[in-house]
Amino acid sequence: MSKAKNSDFNDAIELMFFAYRDFIADPDVILEAHGFGRAHHRVLHFVAGNPGISIADLLDILRVTKQSLARVLRDLIDADYIEQRIGAHDRRKRLLHLTAKGSALHSKLIAPQEKRFNQVLGAIGPQAFEQWKKTMRLVINSEDRENVDKLIERSRDARTETAN
Repeated sequence: MSKAKNSDFNDAIELMFFAYRDFIADPDVILEAHGFGRAHHRVLHFVAGNPGISIADLLDILRVTKQSLARVLRDLIDADYIEQRIGAHDRRKRLLHLTAKGSALHSKLIAPQEKRFNQVLGAIGPQAFEQWKKTMRLVINSEDRENVDKLIERSRDARTETAN
């Protein structure tokens, strides 16, 4: 196995920055039209993929302060994109759900990203795409990978339920 040079890593790092820049460019335009930013996008994304998520779990995923999340959630709740429901098993918990308006916005935000990945899949094929996903997983901190795997699985299940 050959050893990578620092220039290979620098190339990969720059590619990650540019890929991220372009991956979020289309949603940024949509968000700006609503007076929202990337923090709002992340909240919408994870609430969409995890209907009924608790604020504590969302804080754990996003790794932001309670104050930051509270501000963003207030914006989204006040604008009727997210609603809080009282937990059935624990009435102290506030569980987050997208409203119909929130689902529509989330769909608009994710559509250009899905289109971008569909183009990538067409260009490199399914095997290379699967290898890329494995690579992205390995970029995640090793102690977080199992939790991320579970989160992705829950999100996949939620999308399947919504589609049916």
